[in-house]
Amino acid sequence: MKIKSIETFSKEFVGFVRVTTDDGSQGWGQVSTYNADISCLVLHRQVAPYALGADAFDIDGLVDVIPDREHKYPGSYLRRAMAGVDTALWDLHGKLQGKGVCELLGGEVRPLRVYGSSMRRDITPEDEAERLARLRDACGYDAFKIRVGAEFSHNVDEWPGRTEAIVPTVRKGLGDDIDLLADANCCFTPDRAIEVGRLLEDQGFCHYEEPCPYWELEWIKQVRDSLDIDVTGGEQDCDLATWRRMAALQVFDVMQPDICYLGGLSRTLRVAELTGKAGLPCTPHCANLSLVTVFTLHLMGAIESAGPYVEFSIEGLDYYPWQDNLYEPALVARDGKVQIPEGPGWGVEINPDWLEGAAYQKSELD
Repeated sequence: MKIKSIETFSKEFVGFVRVTTDDGSQGWGQVSTYNADISCLVLHRQVAPYALGADAFDIDGLVDVIPDREHKYPGSYLRRAMAGVDTALWDLHGKLQGKGVCELLGGEVRPLRVYGSSMRRDITPEDEAERLARLRDACGYDAFKIRVGAEFSHNVDEWPGRTEAIVPTVRKGLGDDIDLLADANCCFTPDRAIEVGRLLEDQGFCHYEEPCPYWELEWIKQVRDSLDIDVTGGEQDCDLATWRRMAALQVFDVMQPDICYLGGLSRTLRVAELTGKAGLPCTPHCANLSLVTVFTLHLMGAIESAGPYVEFSIEGLDYYPWQDNLYEPALVARDGKVQIPEGPGWGVEINPDWLEGAAYQKSELD
């Protein structure tokens, strides 16, 4: 079965991919969110030439040959584009076999525990604690992640004193029975990162994400070695050689690949295997409610190295208006869990009205 055509439907933030084989079978996937229209252009220019005519059942071979052929372009956009074809092929395989992707991987379709993931730094500590408490009561969350520092800001807080205020305020507002996680988004140098890490430890936080710029592996290792809290990260890294080094050096306590940043499910399965061999849990990054969270739910329902929960964004259309009406059924948190979508492939259907308003491109086998 050969890949006959690859179609993309893109807007600035989201790009869906439809792959069709020579017998008419189809699967849907997604390039990474953010500048998705650019990723779709890269897909047609630098991914489709190798995918068209390729064996639709040899996903591993395809995601290996593309970086080899495009070796002068080792960065993020090529991987973000590859993710669209990879995830569409996994959907196609599931549909052909009448199974969900989770089942293809040997897992069981079921509800998975999630942590409510806040993306906001423009919110006061008191307001953040209040809204998380509301969500705890309404949706049953027993774990939340908040933001500390400011994104890539060289030790500068979102506003002076916010980090020192929000950590104890959220803990007090939610009580001791809630697992709390914190994301620094690469804000700190090692000394400041360790200082903030000790504040988190004092307040019983269990997870400290991206304390330093993600490329500074030695800095992160220094922070990890100085703290008892789990130091986590990896979402930005799309080079499998870097993942092998991170696992060998034990840079993190928890590994956090992003399926769409990394280049698709097949490459993420390799990272999950690495983490398992290193004795580390895998808790992927999936910080919005595009298909990346659908992909991650299926993955986490199957891998042996899965961490205790799945990231689940609590931000609605007021924060991410581009999430509106992407697919059905929508993901919903109940009793602190989200159901892995049921049905063949990814178990969801792309909204045709959304597709009507998207920019369309097609690459086809001659």
